[in-house]
Amino acid sequence: MTIADIKKTTESKMGQSIEALKNNLARVRTGRANPSLLDSIHVDYYGSMVPLSQVANVNLLDARTISVQPWEKSMSAKVEKAIRESDLGLNPASLGDLIRVPMPPMSEERRKEMTKLARNEGEASKIAVRNLRRDANEAVKKLVKDKEASEDDQKRCEADVQKMTDKHITEIDALVAAKEQDIMAV
Repeated sequence: MTIADIKKTTESKMGQSIEALKNNLARVRTGRANPSLLDSIHVDYYGSMVPLSQVANVNLLDARTISVQPWEKSMSAKVEKAIRESDLGLNPASLGDLIRVPMPPMSEERRKEMTKLARNEGEASKIAVRNLRRDANEAVKKLVKDKEASEDDQKRCEADVQKMTDKHITEIDALVAAKEQDIMAV
């Protein structure tokens, strides 16, 4: 493995950490309805647990209501039950073959809780990025130890990896700040 390979893999893994953070933040509830909020819900479909999106259309009716329309009428009760039993605190209402999921307004306490959750997600991503930096630096040190790279190359690579780390941590901070603002907006 060369220094260029180390940089490239570190950059791509840091990018994956950012993508994972974006996915995790999408699941954190804000005051507004968002179809991705229901992505984590799984429904019993003929004996196997499948994601809600594979058995129903999930759309927005308005800013505070999500509509879920199962593709099979027989699934309505199971979908409604899965949404109700999820840890999201939602109370779906069935209207024939359409299930409406109103988003209750969040209390100030709940908003602060969600903000804290978003910060924790951000911190976990920062830790992942820092661990990737450490791994990259250790890999470069190993190359120097094995005489496959010079110490100057090591210093340059460590500086480049640090720049990557700083860039990704800044991006993480921006994502978390945007999510916090979204959560605290009434």
